[in-house]
Amino acid sequence: MFVATALFLKDTVTPLSGGQEKGDGLGSRRFVYRTVSLDDIKLIKNGMKTTINDVVMGVSLAGLSRYLNRRYGEDKEDKGATEKKNNLPKNIRLRATLLMNIRPSPGIHALADMMEKGSKAKWGNWIGSVLLPFVIALRDDPLDYVRQAKATIDRKKHSREAIFTFFIIKMVLKLFGIKAAAFLYHRVPNHTTMCFSNIIGPVEEIGFYGHPMVFLAPSVYGQPHGLMIHFQSYINKMTLVLSVKEEIVPDPHQLCNDLEESLKLIKDAVIAKGLVEENSTKST
Repeated sequence: MFVATALFLKDTVTPLSGGQEKGDGLGSRRFVYRTVSLDDIKLIKNGMKTTINDVVMGVSLAGLSRYLNRRYGEDKEDKGATEKKNNLPKNIRLRATLLMNIRPSPGIHALADMMEKGSKAKWGNWIGSVLLPFVIALRDDPLDYVRQAKATIDRKKHSREAIFTFFIIKMVLKLFGIKAAAFLYHRVPNHTTMCFSNIIGPVEEIGFYGHPMVFLAPSVYGQPHGLMIHFQSYINKMTLVLSVKEEIVPDPHQLCNDLEESLKLIKDAVIAKGLVEENSTKST
């Protein structure tokens, strides 16, 4: 799939893709964020017996489906009514590029340990990529988004896709040089729609020179995608950060609203179905 995407397999042209080559990613971008309760995400996780990764991807599926449905209905006369209808085309291919560090011994290591002969602590990062398919659709049951996300993530976990993509790039680098490897690696973001990331943050409050940090909202600049969705946890909060090209996503705050509303709908569905009590979140 990685090679096919690099060579010819492109995502469906949607309002989120811009319908053209994305370029080098060095143009202007807009960054917006929204902070939600991590306990709400854990409530869904515990109720559906999934992971936080499954939940945030499910929320993203739901939010993007709501947002795209609205964008596809913009040209229709009665916009208020069309938001409640299914305006989505069938068989949308929308994928996110997810970069992963596959280094055998991740984390921070002492310099002395890294210099020891035979040490498992290696220099630098080993970056592989995974292509996450986002099934864009309006669903009657909000929990179906999380179920779909879990099925996708479970399949990707068993595919070893990140390892294969890393070694493909490494082989191309050795055989054809840095330009060929860079060209191949750059083609994948140009043929996919967005970038997605979810990072676990500190579970206790941190600060700088006595000033406590209220929240974390990191993001990335330089990627060619018109949209990047980044989730960052910190203590009992989850911050959602969007990095967008305004010509592709002119209303990022609306997309934040759709993602936040999707989280609420999924949480309410978990409680309504009796999967978990509202005050029964656990710190797991």
